[in-house]
Amino acid sequence: MKARFYNIFKSGFSLGVAACVFISIAGFKSTLQADDNTYKSLKLFADVLEELEKNYVDDVDGEELIHNAIKGMVGNLDPHSSFMPPEAFDELQDDTKGEFSGIGIVITMKDAILTVVSPIEGTPAYKAGIQAGDIIIRIDDKSTKDMALWEAVNMMRGPRHKIVLITVIREDEPESIEFSLKRDMIPMESVRSAMLEPGYGYLRITNFRMSTLDDIKKHLEKLESKNNGLNGLVMDLRDNPGGLLDQAVKISDLFLAQGNIVSIKGRQERNTQVFKASPNDEDRNYPIVVLINGGSASASEIVAGALQDHSRALILGTTSFGKGSVQTVHPLKEGFGIKYTIARYYTPNEKSIQAKGIEPDIEVEYEILEKKEKKMSTFDRMIREKDLKNSLKPEKTRQPEKIKKQSRKHQRLLDTDQLQQDAQVKRALDILISYGVFSKLNGS
Repeated sequence: MKARFYNIFKSGFSLGVAACVFISIAGFKSTLQADDNTYKSLKLFADVLEELEKNYVDDVDGEELIHNAIKGMVGNLDPHSSFMPPEAFDELQDDTKGEFSGIGIVITMKDAILTVVSPIEGTPAYKAGIQAGDIIIRIDDKSTKDMALWEAVNMMRGPRHKIVLITVIREDEPESIEFSLKRDMIPMESVRSAMLEPGYGYLRITNFRMSTLDDIKKHLEKLESKNNGLNGLVMDLRDNPGGLLDQAVKISDLFLAQGNIVSIKGRQERNTQVFKASPNDEDRNYPIVVLINGGSASASEIVAGALQDHSRALILGTTSFGKGSVQTVHPLKEGFGIKYTIARYYTPNEKSIQAKGIEPDIEVEYEILEKKEKKMSTFDRMIREKDLKNSLKPEKTRQPEKIKKQSRKHQRLLDTDQLQQDAQVKRALDILISYGVFSKLNGS
């Protein structure tokens, strides 16, 4: 995420035992000029805490009660806001830099239920067959009921090669399914590529990390150096859960010469910014088809939305996840931290994708062309932003469009023959080839 949204600033406010709460109330009263209702509610909180500390049947830890109250206060704002203890706050840094050992899945809370958004390509979870939409009910011998998201992440991460048992329930499966997964280093490489046919490249982006832009440049240079350059590119953002905002902006800028890429608008002026494209030294004017699905979220939706609004790429697949919000991370005292939403994303045409997603220009469901007779149902297995508890609602200026259904999670290997059997990749390639043919017919 852009550096300005990761500004580290100190907090002079800390909650402790009941006495500290009363001091905090006074602080709110004088420095924040809280209204009477806020003051009364804080007084009520302090009264309840004092009552429980004095008279609850067992001894209670006042500090733990306050932490749980803060957790509920922040967690009920929206699915992407949370209060984090020191161990969870430290783990957050691993998502965008450094290596960590785990099983490789993106998870979220849907109606307080631990749910898989998508497995990460090439990881133990992906290879074992964990699917988008799977509900995780147990990790090892512990139930996930009432488990915090950060706690589930910590339990699934651990020493490399150590086994963790994941039990899931799946739509249309009569019994729960248990996966015995051997933890491994989660691959940090986020870009892969292949040549589908002479002159037509395939670029797979699995997430947006610190090195993604540099990796893409290397892969593009390799593709562009073959067959006298590219006649067309398929950019695959399917099941890409997002990542760093600045990477999404810079990657979009590789294919745009001017205009807005994305704008961010928050309640505070400091959380409002417009990111613009700039002229490039490289001439990348070849046609592009971008593949998306219900697992394409956040930063991947920024790229798809920017290229779509500028008519720079044709978007193919199924409706994306719909996470159109920006989070910031605020460190607190003693290693604690909070992550909370500060703004919404807007595409260049001023469209908010929150709980709506990016609608493809051409809708194509996933299927393996060799196995049409075994085509799966169109049951929507993809979890989207709008399905999450307390998710930010779409803006009322535009009615949400009907979200199209998704197919099950599928396997994608960077093998040319395998990619040619992928209906969405094959359709994208056919479009690019057809575009080239008609361009020649028109003399352009």
